[in-house]
Amino acid sequence: MKYRSLGKTQIKVSEIGHGTWAMGFMWGERRDEDAIAALKEGWNLGINFVDTAYLYGQGHSERLIAKAKSQSEHAKNLFIATKCPPKSRGWPPRPGTLFREAFPLDHLLAITEKSLKNLQVEQLDLQQLHVWLPQWLQEEEFPQAIEELKKRGWIKYFGVSLNDHDPNSGLDLVKSGLVDSIQVIFNLFDQTPREKLFPLCQENQVGVIARVPLDEGGLSGSLSPQTQFVKGDWRRHYFKGERLKETCERAEKFDFLMRPPVESLAQAAIRFCLSEQAVSTVIVGMRSVNHVSMNASISEMLDFSPEELEKAHALAWPRNFYPSFP
Repeated sequence: MKYRSLGKTQIKVSEIGHGTWAMGFMWGERRDEDAIAALKEGWNLGINFVDTAYLYGQGHSERLIAKAKSQSEHAKNLFIATKCPPKSRGWPPRPGTLFREAFPLDHLLAITEKSLKNLQVEQLDLQQLHVWLPQWLQEEEFPQAIEELKKRGWIKYFGVSLNDHDPNSGLDLVKSGLVDSIQVIFNLFDQTPREKLFPLCQENQVGVIARVPLDEGGLSGSLSPQTQFVKGDWRRHYFKGERLKETCERAEKFDFLMRPPVESLAQAAIRFCLSEQAVSTVIVGMRSVNHVSMNASISEMLDFSPEELEKAHALAWPRNFYPSFP
């Protein structure tokens, strides 16, 4: 496993990070035992960055991480990032929503305290806002909230998870110096962050947490136009209608990236994300030991050639399939 600096924090985080949304809810059938085994295997293989959120099962994923830690001898140097959901529950927030409406201080403190208890730690490595509006940068409550969290000693670092497929909403935030990290969707389909956000993050030494590298399965190589999602899997909406068919057709165009040692489209997609030096870590949802083993090995693979990357860049397909919850 290779490691990169998380921006100006200089914390060394594993290139492959462990995403835990699917361990909490909304992804159909799951087993806590499998999730714990996957986390422990990742730590055995050198993964030290884990991304979670209070919303992932109302703290369920956070509690699974704590339970796994209690059973692992390799969990001493983990860096765990979590997120606070908006009290207003707007997802994404409606334009004009004030920061004090979405993240009133008492709400932010209450959720942070719950995350501390769920994770069984005295201080969070990284607390993030789970949604973002650029206007909040102009509201005094935003920096005051960060200051209060750090003053209480509840967090080491602070970051923001940008709204789905909206990387440019974080440009002024990166310039402000108020955040240590930015979490953003980046994959073979949506390469938009390369244009403005990534160069700015490098210039300002802000860590980049790349999420959704497999496009919720669209770049995993395991889906087909005939795939049927089980009840309780939110992707029944994400890939509704003709979306799944078009996604599979476009994903096939990246087959040229699959050559030894890259054995699958999923590995190619994750390796592509690591081709950007601005990226500190790529978080991948992994609920099985087998997935962890396959993905952890990607860190040691050679980069794609400039010609391969140029061809991949030409096949970008930015779009937004996510539902909104006003």
